[in-house]
Amino acid sequence: MKTLNGEAFLRWMGLRFEQVRFGYARLRLPHRRRLHQGDGVLHGGAIASAIDTAVIGAILSTMSKRPRRLATIDLHVHYLDAVADEDIVTEARVRRRGKTVAFVEVDARTDSGREVAHGEVSCRVNL
Repeated sequence: MKTLNGEAFLRWMGLRFEQVRFGYARLRLPHRRRLHQGDGVLHGGAIASAIDTAVIGAILSTMSKRPRRLATIDLHVHYLDAVADEDIVTEARVRRRGKTVAFVEVDARTDSGREVAHGEVSCRVNL
């Protein structure tokens, strides 16, 4: 988890892995006004980034060694509600991991438990 939290993009976004266990990862996106869009709500791209990043922790937790490459090949995000002044917590669960493709489902909620997005992500895994 420490190595994941140290990556430059995660630091810039403020993303932090809070828990990683086999097939599961929880990631926090702290509230930051710099991630708002013009009307004062969190930009959808920030939510999508949190969803896409949580997937990495969940997939890596199922592997004995880090793959040569892990790349998103498909990302679907369903936005359910806007967020203004709360942290976002994403929870990613590996639904299936084959030899070269992993399928992960992610839910994003505010700290108060309000659902804000649901994502389904497929990743290519090169060992």
